[in-house]
Amino acid sequence: MTSILETINGPEQLRALSVPQMELLAKEIRREIIEKVSVRGGHLAPNLGVVELTMALHYVFDTPNDQLVWDIGHQAYVHKLLTGRRDRFHTIRQFGGLSGYLRRDESDFDVFGASHASTSISAALGIAAARDLQGGTHKVVAIIGDGSLTGGMALEAINNAGSLKKNLIIVLNDNDKSISDNVGAISQYLGNVRRMQTSPSYQRLREMAKGSIERLPVVGDKAREAAGRAETSFKHFMMHSKSGAIFEELGFKFFGPFDGHDLETMLDVFENVKKVEGPIIVQMVTKKGKGWEVAEGDSTKWHGPGAYDYTTGVIKKNAGDPPSYTEVFANALVAIAEKDPKVVGITAAMEEGTGLKKLHQRFPERYFDVGIAEQHAVTFAGGLAVGGMIPVAAIYSTFMQRAIDQIIHDIAVQNLHVVFAMDRAGLVGEDGQTQHGVFDIAFSRMIPGMKVMAPKDEEELRHMLYTAIYLDGPVALRYPRGKALGVPMSKEFHKLEVGKAELLSPETVEAAEHQQTVLLAYGATVAQAELAAKELADEGIHVAVVNARWAKPLDEEMIVRLAKATGRLVTIEDHVVSAGFGSAVLELLEREGLSEVDVRVIGLPDKFVEHGALTILKELYGLSSAHIKDVVRAQLSTTNRTLAK
Repeated sequence: MTSILETINGPEQLRALSVPQMELLAKEIRREIIEKVSVRGGHLAPNLGVVELTMALHYVFDTPNDQLVWDIGHQAYVHKLLTGRRDRFHTIRQFGGLSGYLRRDESDFDVFGASHASTSISAALGIAAARDLQGGTHKVVAIIGDGSLTGGMALEAINNAGSLKKNLIIVLNDNDKSISDNVGAISQYLGNVRRMQTSPSYQRLREMAKGSIERLPVVGDKAREAAGRAETSFKHFMMHSKSGAIFEELGFKFFGPFDGHDLETMLDVFENVKKVEGPIIVQMVTKKGKGWEVAEGDSTKWHGPGAYDYTTGVIKKNAGDPPSYTEVFANALVAIAEKDPKVVGITAAMEEGTGLKKLHQRFPERYFDVGIAEQHAVTFAGGLAVGGMIPVAAIYSTFMQRAIDQIIHDIAVQNLHVVFAMDRAGLVGEDGQTQHGVFDIAFSRMIPGMKVMAPKDEEELRHMLYTAIYLDGPVALRYPRGKALGVPMSKEFHKLEVGKAELLSPETVEAAEHQQTVLLAYGATVAQAELAAKELADEGIHVAVVNARWAKPLDEEMIVRLAKATGRLVTIEDHVVSAGFGSAVLELLEREGLSEVDVRVIGLPDKFVEHGALTILKELYGLSSAHIKDVVRAQLSTTNRTLAK
């Protein structure tokens, strides 16, 4: 028997359904998402929570003529299923398949690319302004979560939208969550509004006010209009007296909260709201993980799980796997904090993702979650440093990009000691273009006074964190996503010498000077460099392998010495080539008058890297041992031909 979902090739088929049919479709969509995501993982709980909301939006608004602007693409799976991508949904987050986020080049329905939080209102306001300048009449709707409202950009956009008075609808998907539990005054405010407006006493008074007007001897639209005015006036009074009406004071008409899983209510609300002039906020209360008891019970755990068994709700893990780099960082930070009361941790709404949950549990008074507010997190860390603390700001590499100005002006200019622990540096796999952490070496090493390092394995990560905590000035420590290498880890910590690389093979610098070339590997690429060197040795090609450790300051003494001796270097990094580690080496050689040294730079090209499994991406972009060997062979062949001439 054909399911309803199988008949949906676009919103036009959705709009032909009755409400009972749509309710059946909602169940089918949830089943489809749960089953397909189980294979390779993905964003589960946030998508289960917006099924009815997404359906109602596409039903009422004439998409794609009316334009939906989503905030953070991880709530867009339902949107993709309803907009002509159902047949390809099984490819989501796979190489060559659908993106897990919004992409303009994927569909006309993806009005604005979205993956980082707090952008939708700004983009939607710009689209609305462009519409008005060109005489358009279509509707523009921004869909934003309450967690994203903690981002300063969303508040800046609300401030601007309230003054411009454009026809703009903001749908507030209020699920009391970002990834972790929401924090801060805005979240508390929305919670007060939600509790107040859903209380039985409020609902009774609301219906009394509305009903008294409807009984007046007026007819048709005028009666409904009068009733609406009474209801709005009553709500205005209640919100002023109970919660402050912050949004209405900022120039918005505020409606809600409404049940974001009640299709009939939402269809009626959106039909009426789209006729209202000016900027509007509609609060829809949803439940993250809705429709699957497992995900509802722990929506943080099920926000973005890996592969799992959807029949049992068990996330698949291999027994005996090494810990993740995040776990190693978290355990090391707690161990250091045990002995030093000045160490504090900061996260931007990523308590679980960065591993700081362990610090929170052990030292709650020394843990700070600032919400989705990376700029504030960095300057807040600066204030802690001024106050005599040692702040460790644990933020994903891709999210740290949002605070470059604060890192430069508020931290580096004042030479404040803040440790930036940048998780998920390098390629991150299926999350794709906007989530790869491939720009942090460039933006870190360009900053005066910044020290920049990366470990070759989990043992070195522990010592680098310890080193970073007891240095002066700003320090950037980058480490990759996923499982570590499984090397033994010591119990004690020791400091690494600043700007000193580690020669891995051969054993002495004197011996390294007699190798055919030198592999200068940085961070997570060291393991592939070592593997390539061993396999090349079997071919009779002998290369030195150096664990660079530092992108700033470089180990200038070792690099210059080996460059002079061998005349050849190969740099390797999981980062864009532009302004990365290899660029730093080339700049050093130019300063030293060694521009004739044959340097091959292995890194990522000047393009945005697609989503896909890490094994595929590393092969595709040349970060595998096989590619390193090819580069070495080509280098030796070219140099030998030159010498022969």
